[in-house]
Amino acid sequence: QLQLVESGGGLVQAGGSLRLSCAASGRTVSGYAMGWYRQAPGQERERVAFISQSSAFTDYADSVTSRFIISRDNAQNMVYLEMNSLKPEDTGVYYCAAGDWYRVRSEPGYWGQGTQVTVSS
Repeated sequence: QLQLVESGGGLVQAGGSLRLSCAASGRTVSGYAMGWYRQAPGQERERVAFISQSSAFTDYADSVTSRFIISRDNAQNMVYLEMNSLKPEDTGVYYCAAGDWYRVRSEPGYWGQGTQVTVSS
């Protein structure tokens, strides 16, 4: 069974940066498209960024494009989300997810537990 564990969240000032990591175990992530979702208190979980198996394609939410960068290292079974120019509205719990290229952007087959990101003004 594929297990995903996020890390790297924390408290950061507006305008700052954070780099989230997603470590996979149990199976090789090379067989999956990967992505990140986030959820603010009282709101629905929203799509953030996605990357295909070979990193040939990426897909970003309009709210984060040009500020966030998703990347992966299949040899290390790792996925990353570099977040720059952070805004208070970026605050939320960030979740790593896995699936095929289409499924990962709607109903991922696998989820991590999430890591909290708080951006102060």
